[in-house]
Amino acid sequence: MPELVTKSVAQKQQDQTIKTRTAVERITTIAATATAVFAVLVATVVYAQDKYSLKSPGGIAFSDFRGYEDWSVVSSARTDERLKVIVANPTMIKAYKAGIPGNGQPFPDGSMIVKLQWKPKKSTEAPFVVDVPDVFSEAFVMEKDSKRFPKSGGWGYAVFNYDAASDKFTPDPKSLSDCGNACHTAVKAKDYIFHPYQKR
Repeated sequence: MPELVTKSVAQKQQDQTIKTRTAVERITTIAATATAVFAVLVATVVYAQDKYSLKSPGGIAFSDFRGYEDWSVVSSARTDERLKVIVANPTMIKAYKAGIPGNGQPFPDGSMIVKLQWKPKKSTEAPFVVDVPDVFSEAFVMEKDSKRFPKSGGWGYAVFNYDAASDKFTPDPKSLSDCGNACHTAVKAKDYIFHPYQKR
């Protein structure tokens, strides 16, 4: 009989040990899952901060253009090396629709325009010859602020290069001289903007 009691006590202790181990394993699994989810969230936030924490050598902040991915299309362009889509923020779109710059008025401060640029490739799916975007390469940005940029007609210019391998943007170290105001003086009469708002 004492042997049975001893076995019963030992069995209870073993069952308790198994329950404790199972509970600890569950807690460990939950903690590991929570840690992994937290790490993914932190990585996502860090990536977002990384893109919008960038500044050009001339002091143009990429964060000024937050939301540019969804801005309205103004126009498009094509060179031998790049396919380009030009988008503008709501302030600039409103000015375009009011007739600027064709009416001789300048764009208001707060106007922003971004030229999104891709390396082109020939479509392998279309039943006709057509170039389509391949690898995204850079965002050329312009920001109207007459007080900050009085020497360049009120416009600030910058280029943010994109590297597909790292999925990261970096400010172009030469963006101070990268066809900013020097190129745009050719269209000074149109408030330094090459592209009109295209009919649609």
